Amino acid sequence: MITLRHRGPRSTWVFVIVSVPRGDFHAAADDVKSERMTDSEGGPDLTKDGPEDPIEPAAAGDRPLVVVENVNKHFGELHVLKDINLTVDPGEVVVVIGPSGGGKSTLCRAINRLEPIDNGKILLDGKELPKEGKELAKLRADVGMVFQSFNLFAHKTILDNVTLGPIKVRKQGRQESEKHAMELLDRVGIANQAHKYPAQLSGGQQQRAAIARSLAMRPKVMLFDEPTSALDPEMVNEVLDVMTGLAREGMTMIVVTHEMGFARRAARKVVFMADGQIVEENTPDEFFTNARTERAKDFLSKILTH
Repeated sequence: MITLRHRGPRSTWVFVIVSVPRGDFHAAADDVKSERMTDSEGGPDLTKDGPEDPIEPAAAGDRPLVVVENVNKHFGELHVLKDINLTVDPGEVVVVIGPSGGGKSTLCRAINRLEPIDNGKILLDGKELPKEGKELAKLRADVGMVFQSFNLFAHKTILDNVTLGPIKVRKQGRQESEKHAMELLDRVGIANQAHKYPAQLSGGQQQRAAIARSLAMRPKVMLFDEPTSALDPEMVNEVLDVMTGLAREGMTMIVVTHEMGFARRAARKVVFMADGQIVEENTPDEFFTNARTERAKDFLSKILTH
């Protein structure tokens, strides 16, 4: 049994790998503000020693929660994932960065079988991912996914979007599901939007609703596939604030992003991908200040320049 607890003075949010009990998701992280450092603000400030209040990584369990072993994936003749190996410990935040077309999103989607792999192995909590059927549906209930586009049901209210999964998949009662959904919507700052439809919300609000929808399933791990890329610049911080709060609470996260400030502040491990390969893997401080490979150094120099 692996339990991750927030250190704040209030009730804890508990993640247990074999079973996930209900917890109070109102953690004392509402005042956390992420420090966005992107090229829209003159380029990421990679000369900083690090944030004043760094996020402490959660203690790892007896085994990794996610294991990717020698995974390959082709789209026709295009080899998009080349012998990928990666481990993610419980409570770890792994940020995957790199140039466009490097295989980052494909890897993220492969971890919950949205993209089938050609060969290799992917394990979640010690079990290899099933290829299809009920076991695959069960897996996807344990792996939250937040996409570039929000993928909310336009004909349903925000509250209905968040409760749909727990009711249909987890077989929870409506009253219990709605109570938990309102707690999550309050946590991401849009409880007052619960009875509106997606089209009535801003992009940032819709993405926060999508995060609440994934959290409503009480997943073991959260996957974020460039969650801020479709947002206007002024809406990005409100989504990054929520993600930073999740990192502080011990949520296991794999985040594909171009937000270098978030990578420095929230990640425990930075994975740099290019040309379908993991080129470099290191801590944020080491990667941004002392990259080992020429490919990573070239990538960082272009970000600083532009």
